[in-house]
Amino acid sequence: MSDKNTIIRKKKTINAGGTLIDFASPKVMGILNITPDSFYSGSRFTSIDTAVRRTEKMLEDGADIIDIGGYSSRPGATDISAEDEKSRLIPVIREISKRFPSAILSIDTFRAEVARAAINEGGHIINDISGGELDSEMFRTISELETPYVLMHMRGTPQDMKQHTNYEDIVREILQYFMIKATKLKEMGVKDIILDPGFGFAKTIEQNFRLVNNFEHFSILGIPVLAGISRKSMIWKTLGIKSDEALNGTTVLNTIALQKGADIVRVHDVKEAIEAAKLIEALKHTQ
Repeated sequence: MSDKNTIIRKKKTINAGGTLIDFASPKVMGILNITPDSFYSGSRFTSIDTAVRRTEKMLEDGADIIDIGGYSSRPGATDISAEDEKSRLIPVIREISKRFPSAILSIDTFRAEVARAAINEGGHIINDISGGELDSEMFRTISELETPYVLMHMRGTPQDMKQHTNYEDIVREILQYFMIKATKLKEMGVKDIILDPGFGFAKTIEQNFRLVNNFEHFSILGIPVLAGISRKSMIWKTLGIKSDEALNGTTVLNTIALQKGADIVRVHDVKEAIEAAKLIEALKHTQ
């Protein structure tokens, strides 16, 4: 792996719909799943009213970004159509935009047509689990929309990704993937990119922990990095508990990721993540 001294100076801001997000301090992205089958039952909100109430709570707790998803990407999840995905997302985006006009909304989708519809209705960021692999129109759409893009690493699809965990050097291979994809996006005029190594997506538990151990290397490209570890099976399976008992483990791993350079943590539990980020910042300022 490259020496830390060779890291490119990391981009410190992105423009989300006219609002500048400054990564001088880490940001917290709260998860809002408009799905009936996401892996953690505490993140499922299937009505507009419950989604709005949950959004209000996350914003009160200090969330910098709300990440809204209408397609469950847990391993083996049921596939749904783009129309079904839009029918879940669009009414919620409209209502949240109306109720909380200053909220920054990230849209968790791998479909270009869903991304376009969501941005047109008030979304600000596209969070694509597939890195453009599942829709060949995604990169062109992001370029046209001039929206920030979360570039995540995954192999296969949510339905078959568990079959694609054969890596020779997982950290190096993900870095190569990011380098190729980010270069293509930049050539297409995309200015604001965020990298996400994709914990749990075509990775074994052991591989996930290797990514945590080497998280600082994902800053080499000079692009903001997101850690999405919240309540994932690498925590609760390792500890022999259930996902609804995995808050403490989530905080531990989020803290490590923040120490290793995470610019965003994507979480179900905003208050605890905010506290972890504040403590890490306090430690940095006393060095």
